[in-house]
Amino acid sequence: MSQFPLRRTVLLLALAAASTAGFAQKSARTAPAWPTKTLRIIVGFPGGSTPDLVARTIAEPLSRALGQPVIVDNRTGAGGNIAADLVAKATDDHTIGVMINGNMTIAKLLNPATPFDPLKDLAPISLIGTAPLLLTAPANAPGNNAQDFFLAARNAGNKWSYGTPGVGTVGHIGMELLKTKTNIDPVHVPYPGNPQVINAMIGGQVQLALLPPGLAAVQIRAGKLKAIGVTSTGRSSLVPEYPSLDEGGVTRGFQLEIWTAAAAPQSMPKPIVAKLSQLIGEIARTPDVRAKLFQQGWQVAGTSSEGLANRIKSDTALLGGVIAMRGIKAE
Repeated sequence: MSQFPLRRTVLLLALAAASTAGFAQKSARTAPAWPTKTLRIIVGFPGGSTPDLVARTIAEPLSRALGQPVIVDNRTGAGGNIAADLVAKATDDHTIGVMINGNMTIAKLLNPATPFDPLKDLAPISLIGTAPLLLTAPANAPGNNAQDFFLAARNAGNKWSYGTPGVGTVGHIGMELLKTKTNIDPVHVPYPGNPQVINAMIGGQVQLALLPPGLAAVQIRAGKLKAIGVTSTGRSSLVPEYPSLDEGGVTRGFQLEIWTAAAAPQSMPKPIVAKLSQLIGEIARTPDVRAKLFQQGWQVAGTSSEGLANRIKSDTALLGGVIAMRGIKAE
């Protein structure tokens, strides 16, 4: 049998392999670089708000890392959901968002008319920072410890009220969860924001509230409010002087946090999402940025996209269960 057909076949295969390799190398060389223009970070809250400060803190180092400008674009309204919808629908591969947990977990559960589905339309990038809430009361609240305070709250029944920055906020859902775990029954009173909640507590219009620790601690140290306990299983590094509700003996395993995270449209190519996840996670963990975020009231996380996805899943289940059990609907 002649060997020429065999040699010819080997030669053709070699030529084909060389051609394929050459095409792959050429494609790699001509593949468009990213980013090619300004990266936009959409924030659903006004300048000076916590999500805005977080976005601006990471924008400058992210710009240096990418070699392109990074701008913060504030699009306020609907508790951040207008901005989240803009991110979900962006198609330019140069738009991301910095959002709070409500936008990325329970938005659709609270209001079926929400124009985006956080689980389907947003791609997790990185969990940037977390913070427990601090159960706070007026300075003249009864009791010298958490157990005494909760005894008074149970005795008061629905004669007491609690304040929140709105229906469907973590402060609202968290308090409804706390009510089921401690057998208290204060009435919900929503306000436009946490500053108004604080004023209402100081004025005696409401008897308790779950507040971001940075906001509450200022008033507590000034003697205007009283700390009851932190919604974490142990003390928080943000306010280590205040015991957790677990430590106070009124709950077991109770953990509730607010958080801020970066997300992209689901349509953004996965390699770009992975690149942003790595960069933002690394930036958040640098000593300088970590210190700035801590001053803003955040325990730095800087997770991978997978870490954020897991957190979204667990928080959606926890908060979604309370929404269903209590029949909470956004106004």
